[in-house]
Amino acid sequence: MNSNNSNAGRRSPAEKYRSQLTRARRDGLLVKFTRPFESGWIEGYILEIGPHFFLLALVNGEICFNGFSCLRLRDVRNLQVPPKYAAFIEAALKKRGQRKPRKPRVSVRGLPELLLSANAAFPVVTIHRENADPEVCHIGRVVGLRRGRVALLEIGPDATWDAKPEEYSLNQITRIDFGGGYEEALHLVGGSPSLR
Repeated sequence: MNSNNSNAGRRSPAEKYRSQLTRARRDGLLVKFTRPFESGWIEGYILEIGPHFFLLALVNGEICFNGFSCLRLRDVRNLQVPPKYAAFIEAALKKRGQRKPRKPRVSVRGLPELLLSANAAFPVVTIHRENADPEVCHIGRVVGLRRGRVALLEIGPDATWDAKPEEYSLNQITRIDFGGGYEEALHLVGGSPSLR
C-alpha cells in the first residue's frame, strides 16, 4: 500500500493558490481573498511571491492604494483572480490618478530578510501575531534579530516611542504591513526614535 495515495489530491491552501497568485502577479491582475484572522476581504496587486510570504500592494475600501502587506500563503482563502468587480475598481483607481505602486525594495525570501528589508525601506513596520493576539498589532522599528526573535522598538497610538524594545517570536508573525496611511501618520508626528 502506498501511503502517498491518501494525500493525493489534497493540497494545502498555499499550494492550491500559488499558481493563481503567480499568474496574477505576471499579468498584473487584481486579487481578492479572505484570511482566517479577519472578517472582511483583502484586495490588491501581487508584487512578489516568496516561499512562505507574498507582497501585496493594498487597495483599501475607499478604492485607494494604502501601503503594502506581506501575508502568509497558507492563510489565503476564497481567492478570486480577478474579482467580480475588478473593472470598476481599476477604473476608479485610474480616474483618481492612483497608479499601482512600484515594488519596494523588500525581500520575501524569508522572514528575517523581509523584516530587515522592510525596516530599511520604510520608517516603521507593523507586525501582526494573529494566532497569539488577534486584536493587537505592533508598530515600530526593528532593532535586532536573533535566535528566532525580533526586537521591535514600538511607537504607540499617541506617536510616542517606547523607551525599550519588545521581543517577539518570528514563528508567531502572520502579517507585516508598511507604507500605509496610519504608519505614515505615526511617523510624521512621532518622528524617528533616538536609538542608542
